[in-house]
Amino acid sequence: PADPRDFSGRSDLSGLYHLGRTLGRGHFAVVKLGRHVNTGQLVAVKMIDKTKLDVMATSHLLQEVRCMRLVQHPNVVRLYEVIDTPTTLYLVMELAEGGDLYDYILRHEGGVVECTAKRHFAQIVRAVSYCHQLHVVHRDLKPENVVFFPQQGAVKLTDFGFSNLFQPGMMLATSCGSLAYSAPEILLGEEYDAPAVGEKLNRVYF
Repeated sequence: PADPRDFSGRSDLSGLYHLGRTLGRGHFAVVKLGRHVNTGQLVAVKMIDKTKLDVMATSHLLQEVRCMRLVQHPNVVRLYEVIDTPTTLYLVMELAEGGDLYDYILRHEGGVVECTAKRHFAQIVRAVSYCHQLHVVHRDLKPENVVFFPQQGAVKLTDFGFSNLFQPGMMLATSCGSLAYSAPEILLGEEYDAPAVGEKLNRVYF
């Protein structure tokens, strides 16, 4: 079988990274495996097609970059660099080798031992707490946005596409995030307190 890290059909990104297989897709973005030309470091490269973005989507994208640059924590996926071209914005990020929490849950239908669940959950809570200290609200917490780094023994929060900055006591009104994990206030179209409602953890199961 082909090596999943095969770069034989590779393309170049500004002469800095070789791009390999596709890791995921979104409405305006594709995430590809990347390898740094000089160091060989493997990364995840989120490629956003700027030609398909409207004013609102562009605003969310800029906010995502702003928040990811601000948040530097052991349990948050690191943004290494941003490469901007006339048609595409590239976000070069830390690569999660261990998959996401959603797949982890499916692989452990019978559950996991309590100490393991507590360790994972504590890391998620530490990441969210740190974000709130910096007045950053993620607003899309779900198993698919928690990823595993086996070599580091860590889980990390990723995908800040719906993130925003807030001030204490400030109410937000934007309806965003994933429907299945939304708080009642968001479903009802009501204003909500950023850290209290924007970060519902009750649907993250182990």
